[in-house]
Amino acid sequence: MSIPSPCINVCSMDEAAGYCAGCFRTIPEITEWSRASEARKQAILDLIAERQAVLFDGPAAGAQPA
Repeated sequence: MSIPSPCINVCSMDEAAGYCAGCFRTIPEITEWSRASEARKQAILDLIAERQAVLFDGPAAGAQPA
C-alpha cells in the first residue's frame, strides 16, 4: 500500500518558514516524494506533523505548568 501525497493543492511556499503553506513540505521533500521509499514518506509525514504542532500548538505544547 502506497502512502498518499499530503498535497492538498494549496501550493504556496512560505519563504520565512521554508515549507508549503498547504502541505507543510519543503521543496526538496516535495520533489523527492514520487521516488521516496515508504519509510521516507512516513518520515516526511512525521516532520509535517511536528511542523504543524509547532505552528498550531506552539513550541510549549504539552508542557505542564510548574
